[in-house]
Order: sequence, then structure tokens, then C-alpha cells
Amino acid sequence: MAELRHSSSIGNRVTSSPRKRDDVVPSSSPLVPDSGASNVDDDDDDYRGRYPRDRFRSFFSSHLQPLLPFFFPDDSRSHPHKFKISLFLLVLIILSLVIAISSVVHRLNAPYLCKKDGITLQCPRVKEPPSLWENPYSATTSWKPCAERREGLISDIPPENATNGYIFIHAEGGLNQQRIAICNAVAVAKIMNATLILPVLKQDQIWKDQTKFEDIFDVDHFIDYLKDDVRIVRDIPEWFTDKAELFTSIRRTVKNIPKYASADFYIDNVLPRVKEKKIMSLKPFVDRLGYDNVPPEINRLRCRVNYHALKFLPEIEQMADQLVSRMRNRTGSSNPFMALHLRFEKGMVGLSFCDFVGTRSEKALMAAYRKKEWPRRFKDGSHLWALALQKRKEGRCPLEPGEVAVLLRAMGYPKETQIYVASGQVYGGQNRMAPLRNMFPNLVTKEELATKPELDGFRKHVTSLAALDFLVCLKSDVFVMTHGGNFAKLIIGNRRYMGHRLKSIKPDKGLMSKSLGDPYMGWAAFVEDVVITHQTRTGLPEETFPNYDLWENPLTNCMCRA
Repeated sequence: MAELRHSSSIGNRVTSSPRKRDDVVPSSSPLVPDSGASNVDDDDDDYRGRYPRDRFRSFFSSHLQPLLPFFFPDDSRSHPHKFKISLFLLVLIILSLVIAISSVVHRLNAPYLCKKDGITLQCPRVKEPPSLWENPYSATTSWKPCAERREGLISDIPPENATNGYIFIHAEGGLNQQRIAICNAVAVAKIMNATLILPVLKQDQIWKDQTKFEDIFDVDHFIDYLKDDVRIVRDIPEWFTDKAELFTSIRRTVKNIPKYASADFYIDNVLPRVKEKKIMSLKPFVDRLGYDNVPPEINRLRCRVNYHALKFLPEIEQMADQLVSRMRNRTGSSNPFMALHLRFEKGMVGLSFCDFVGTRSEKALMAAYRKKEWPRRFKDGSHLWALALQKRKEGRCPLEPGEVAVLLRAMGYPKETQIYVASGQVYGGQNRMAPLRNMFPNLVTKEELATKPELDGFRKHVTSLAALDFLVCLKSDVFVMTHGGNFAKLIIGNRRYMGHRLKSIKPDKGLMSKSLGDPYMGWAAFVEDVVITHQTRTGLPEETFPNYDLWENPLTNCMCRA
């Protein structure tokens, strides 16, 4: 219990030590024995031992005797035997009522963080709301996707040799970061009226994977679907003989493109060089196109690429459909299921610079890991405790598996809930996962859902496995994210775009930090806060604001009134 509370309350109880908190815990807490009942005076003990009848008579005359006319008529009191039986039944009823009321009060005031026995976490059941598997407010919205290709339009794309030149990009990072880069590359090619060379998927040191575009996406569909928007070619033109120069030559590379650059920046600064050199590489190319400083049709084109043109290979789609079908039929009958994107890998925990429960040895190892990977941010480590407190208070720390379990139980999800977990190797291993798995035992990953031979064909490309997780999460009845990132943004945005009827839960981590840091909050109050707060965090389209990226909420640019 103390461990779970510690990990979630460091931002809210900075000034109180554990010893002081223990001193002020009220004796009425269900987890604290009533010390007052066991430390009475010796004189009182002697009195109870010597005069039990007198005490009972006093209690009877002052409390029970005035009630007798209501429960026992005169004729019953005239028969001593019947009177004793009736009196016994009355006392029994009163004791039953006291026990029942005490049980109800205990449940209402049970500590929010549930009972923790070793690695087992138990929370009281919550009545399942009717909106458990459906978005209750989806019927009140009237938005539909409208970024798809329009049939019958005459293409105004010039021939390949009549465009302003060729642009080439490396899509870096993981699968979803690459996906965003590809969408931006198509948009930039449209802005400059340039021909786009099929992007190369360049993995960084973390992913260490040599997947090509055609290993993960349907190239023919990609080029054909966008043929009326942008001219796309599969490879560098044959007349450009020194292909290695395109990767290494400074003269062939446009650098220093600012993040979230405007359309005018590309027209004024990049297009002249493309016209001059005919082929240019844009590097780097992560988040190098803004949202509010480009024409609406460009944003609509980016949605067209993301939601319609970028399709995974048929074999990836088919395997994902099999996983979805198995999730729905794990119990022999059709069931809804939840997809949980659990961001608690070692790299994410380290990069967050948040403090989590762990042994002294684990904390020392994590400090050494952070110092090695992020030396500039780590410095000497003296400022990290204050930083961890601040980030926890602001709700910027990843949710631990145990915290996710408490949140889902508070929302009403029962023990029988089928959960598909999309995540990397969880930091802390099985011990860290135990509270979540114990509370929701029907929790599986793709490795547990599919056979080894079925997945072996996808293991040679890490992005193929990520694509399976992406599609299963996309098609789940409820999607739950635990931390930010491109994966969660694209899933929520896609579910919004395709109809927003599917529930997508984005936890309010600020509320969680505040509630889990309050040692006096009862379970009932915690449940009420969680339910009310998350009624508006279920993935409905929202009005956008400046610099709000369209990957998570495509409403304004890519959706229209039904």
C-alpha cells in the first residue's frame, strides 16, 4: 500500500514525511486498528468483570425499554418466555443493522489505493456503467471524414519532367514517427510542385531495423491513391548517376529547416535550391511542417495520406484481423475487448526523469542509465528530485501498471475484462506488471495470442510487429493510452476520423497525481472524480486551437458536418 501511494503522491506531499503522515492518520481508517478500543483503563476492565448485569440493566433501561411498547404488545410481555425470545430477536436485529451500516461505511471510506498484499492489488468492485464499451456522447456529434480522394476529378499534375524538381527524405524514428514524416513529405512536394521520390525508412540506434517502404506499406496503392495530388516515383531517376552523393553531399542537402515551418518558408528558401539542383535531399525531416501556417487543402492532403493512402501490406492486415478475432472470442463467445498502450519501457522511464517506486539498487541503476544516455539533462543529478516532483504534479509522468489498474477499476471495468497490451519490454518486468495482471488476469500480448511460427515472418522487421499492435489498437472497442507519443496520437486521431463512435480514453494524469497523492481520499470520492473527469476524455472530435497537431484531432481540417 505504501509503495503504490509513494509512486503517485510525491508531487502532492512534499512537506510531510511518512512518519508524520502515519501520526495523523485517523483511527477510523479501515486499515488502521482502533488503538483506543484496546487501551482502556484497568478500572473499566474490573468494572466490566464485576458488574456485567448492572451495565446491561443500565443500557436496557436507557435505550431499549422505551422501545418495548412499539415492538411488544402488553400480551407478549405478560408471558416471560415469549418476552425473552422477542427481546433476543430485537437485540439480534439491532446488532445486524449496526454491522451492516458499519460495512457500508467501511466500503465508502475504503482507501482509494486499494489493498496491496505483496504484488497483489485488490480494489472494490464498481457498478458497471452502461457506457462501459460505447462512447455515450458519440450520437451528439455530427462530423464525418471528408479528406478522401474525390472520384471523377481531372488531374492537373504536370508530367514528371515538368515539375520543379525532385525531393528526397529519410523518414527517421519508429513506425509512427515515420508515418508522420511521409505525410509531411507529400504535403511539401505539393507546396513546391515537386516530384517526391519514395521515402526511405531510416531507423535510428534504438530501433536498429532495416525496413524498406515496400516491406511495410502497399506502394502501388500509395502512388495510385495520390496520383491526382502529387507525382511520386519509386526511385531516383536514372539520369542521376551518383546516387551516393544524394546521401552525403552538402550541396545536395537542405538543412536547418525549422520545426513547424510554414508553407512560405519552403517556397522562399527550399524551392529555389530544388529548381537549381533538380534533386535535393531534405534533412532532417521530423515535424518540419506546421499546422496553422499552411493552406487548409494542404492539411486535408496530409489526412488523405494518413487515413487513406498509407495502407499496410495485405499480410499485415490479415494477421491483425486474426488477432482481433481471437481477442473477441477468447471465452468462446463474442466479447468486446480493450487495447492498452502501456508506455513504461526503460527508455521511456529514463527519458521522463520522473521518480518511481523501486529499490535503492534500481534507483542507482536508473540514475547511471540517465547519466549515460542524457548527460546534458542529468548534469550532476542534484536538480532531478525537484524536477520529478514538478512533473508528477503536472501529470507529465507515465502511469505505472498498478496505477492503470486502479484507474480502470474506478471506471467500472470488471476483473473479466479482455485486455490486449501493446508495449515494449516493461521496466521492472513481471513484478511491475503483477498488480495490473492480478487485477485483470485476462491480459494478453500478441506473443501470447499468436503462435511463434505465425509471428516469425514479421520478426525480421520491427516495424511489422509495431504495425500489428497499431491495427489491433485501432480496431479495439476501447483504446486506453497511458502516456503521450506518436502511436497514441495517431490511434486516437484515426478513431476520431473514422467515426468517433469507438471509445478512446486519455487519462487525466494531473487528476491521478492529485488523487493518488491524497491519503485521506475515500474510494467512493475517487471513483466519482475519475468518472466525471473522463466523461469528456473519450475521443470525441474537439475544436482545435493554434498549434494543435492534426494527427490527434483532425476535426477542423479533415472532417466536415454530416
